[in-house]
Amino acid sequence: MQPRPILVAASSIANSNRDDERAQMRSGTKVRRLPDAWEEYRLGGDSLTSLSSRAAFYAQVTLFGFAVVLFIMVYRSFLLSAAASLVGALVVDSRRGTSTSEVPDYFNTDLAYFPGPTATGSAPFLAQTNPAPFLGASYIPNSPLETQVPIAGNTKNGNIFQLHGHLSHYFPNPDGFGVDEYRLPAGAEIVGLNMLSRHGARYPTIGSGVYDFGQKVKNLTGMFNATGQLGFLNTWTYKLGAEILVPVGKQELFDSGTLHYYMYGHLVNNTDGNKIIARTTTQNRMTQSAEYFLAGFFGLDWTLNATLERMIEGWTGSWNNSLAGYDNCNNSKTGVSFGGANATKKWAEIYLANVTERLHALTPGFNWTVTDSYNAQSLCPYETVAFGYSVFCDLFTYEEWQGYEYRVDIGFAGNDAFQSPTGRAVGIGYVQEVLARLKHHTIDGPTGQINVTLDNNTVTFPTNQSIYLDFSHDTNIMSILTAFGFTQFAEFLPPDKMIPHELVVSHMASFPRTILPQADTQPPLTAKTQEPFAARLGIETIRTPSPLSPSRNNSNTSNRSPYLSGPPTTYIHFLLNQRTIPLYRSFPACGTRDDGWCELDTFLQVQNSSFERAMWDYSCNGVYPAVPYGRITDGVPLVDGVLGA
Repeated sequence: MQPRPILVAASSIANSNRDDERAQMRSGTKVRRLPDAWEEYRLGGDSLTSLSSRAAFYAQVTLFGFAVVLFIMVYRSFLLSAAASLVGALVVDSRRGTSTSEVPDYFNTDLAYFPGPTATGSAPFLAQTNPAPFLGASYIPNSPLETQVPIAGNTKNGNIFQLHGHLSHYFPNPDGFGVDEYRLPAGAEIVGLNMLSRHGARYPTIGSGVYDFGQKVKNLTGMFNATGQLGFLNTWTYKLGAEILVPVGKQELFDSGTLHYYMYGHLVNNTDGNKIIARTTTQNRMTQSAEYFLAGFFGLDWTLNATLERMIEGWTGSWNNSLAGYDNCNNSKTGVSFGGANATKKWAEIYLANVTERLHALTPGFNWTVTDSYNAQSLCPYETVAFGYSVFCDLFTYEEWQGYEYRVDIGFAGNDAFQSPTGRAVGIGYVQEVLARLKHHTIDGPTGQINVTLDNNTVTFPTNQSIYLDFSHDTNIMSILTAFGFTQFAEFLPPDKMIPHELVVSHMASFPRTILPQADTQPPLTAKTQEPFAARLGIETIRTPSPLSPSRNNSNTSNRSPYLSGPPTTYIHFLLNQRTIPLYRSFPACGTRDDGWCELDTFLQVQNSSFERAMWDYSCNGVYPAVPYGRITDGVPLVDGVLGA
């Protein structure tokens, strides 16, 4: 079954009356109530007894009405003339009072349809609540978050704020993915970029466990007496909002836009007046993330240089939207795709056992559970990005924070990546869009969850831009990496012990070996950045005058030319959170290269089968049983008990 093309949202019928009123106001035709004296004349009061008086009155009314009609006709003619002269400017900034009839809904950032929850939390007051300087630690001013919290067991100056999984505040990856970074050789030129960004730091989503924890504390207030480290719980209240960006989340995207302008500003050539199309979704945090990024890239007048296209995102209904691929992938929202969630419960029982016992003893009458421990851990990153500091952070040891990160990694692996039956399917729509851009063509038929209404039109899906800017979610980006086929992140993560692995959702440095069984014989647990807040995937297209040597080290340490003999060659270069992903590790046809690049033609050949391999229709709409976590290893369902692809 192929997905039906989903039309973009039109203006709501519920707003039609309001739009009519606005139209009347613009045209000057809105009728005002007549003064009381005129009303008396209209109704025929007792004082109007003579026929001649009435005739004179009706003549006056007729003349007045004629004058009003004449004025309206002249005024409307003026408005139409003015509108004709301004029609080209209406799309420049859809936020400047233009109506939905003048600007298509998908280009109108004023329309608040499908924004998702938008509850705002309490305002921060870090100047009063910050406990720094901490005992025994040198004072370092917050910038803007307070992250100098002393953590038990942190003997190697690790940073727990880089162990918060998908809730981590953005940091670039200092370790890389197994290859070194190289400067562009002389004569090489970056000719294109596809950038996919996650939204910035936000409040918890609806249904989050931290809200449940807050309600439990509220409901049990006065029925427990917390002591020791948890003494603050007696007066603590839940103050977080829901789903929208927090202040530092706005900064993350603005800073990212500024960084990308420094890196790629030259790729934007709008001297001919053409603006680039950037894409996001209708969700509030998604729209604002894109706007803050564009403000950082272009400045506050970004609407002179870019048009923001918003695609519908909503859990009610099925929307074709490659930036939220789960919307039209039914099985991604059912139990068949929850293997990772099941596995995380098993791991939580292990890594949170000690702290649960410890905190249970400090809260008689509360019945502290493993679930409470995990929710309290999650309050640390949520309150930190919302208020600047959280008292929950130092309740846990460094080893327990490493366990928290591993729990998030298992969840993403089993729900959204190679251990999920819909791992490839959710991300395949965006993969097909990138391939279409690289080949400079539109998409004219149903393909996965692509919105064909938009993607078959170069106005809404341009194919000649040098830079493409898209905004999405962490789970969607994880599925996109899976749909591309980055198998270096496919390793199975057992739910009963922590192992060295590369699919690490947050940004972090290496784990110390001491947390692993038989630490002296275990290799270091190398960790990689994946999906912190404001994560970004960059796909560069690079043109060279001739083939580039795969042994870049040799040319860097000698006067040898980095080029081989041959024709001009185009390469593709993937960067995840500012570090190169070596393509040869997942796609052997690319050949081993020091720089991790791949010839574009080779990469496109590898991706020719990506849609079929994703098994989109069966993965998203087929009927198949849930299987235990670990049985699925390639991001597609099992077929008759055998891996489907």
